[in-house]
Amino acid sequence: MNSPFSISDGRFLVNLARTAIGEYLSKGREMDPPADTPEHLLEKSGVFVTLNSAKPASQLRGCIGYPFPTDPLAVATIKSAIEAATGDPRFDPVELAEFKERVVVEVSVLTVPKALTAKEPIERAKEIQIGKDGLIVGRGAYRGLLLPQVAPEWNWDAEEFLINCCLKAGLPPDAWLDKDAQVEKFQAIVFEESEPNGEVRVKEL
Repeated sequence: MNSPFSISDGRFLVNLARTAIGEYLSKGREMDPPADTPEHLLEKSGVFVTLNSAKPASQLRGCIGYPFPTDPLAVATIKSAIEAATGDPRFDPVELAEFKERVVVEVSVLTVPKALTAKEPIERAKEIQIGKDGLIVGRGAYRGLLLPQVAPEWNWDAEEFLINCCLKAGLPPDAWLDKDAQVEKFQAIVFEESEPNGEVRVKEL
């Protein structure tokens, strides 16, 4: 996506996420955005923080975020980082030593999700670009989200992406074909560390 966020912004956000987790794990406190936070990073934005274990092999260690622009980006990054480390129900909380030695931090800054426009549900897959779009599928009280980087990582096509987003929501795999299902897409710029506490780069999707 054409992003207003620079690599300098990415370094700031990734370092902010790492510092927030370290402060929480070591001192039990949630930090505030630092005084030198750039003004545009205090504007509201959706964001997800993903933690990956880099050793012995890369695997997901936690992922939590804000799909919609409800909070200032820096604040949402801090809260998401802490929750990714301690509150993702799929994983045990991250330990401080593990975090310092083995965990790579990834920050995804999201565009505002927009509903797909296909008149017929079967056409929804044609609107999705793998490696560019993330998905939100909802029906009733159920809702699931998958970030843009997930589909390329698993080599999914658009229909497989929709199916797995339904499963993430706790819905049947074909729920995306239901006219009552809400399907939205969004884009993200993803900043990631090369290694724990390493150089920050833009992740190629």
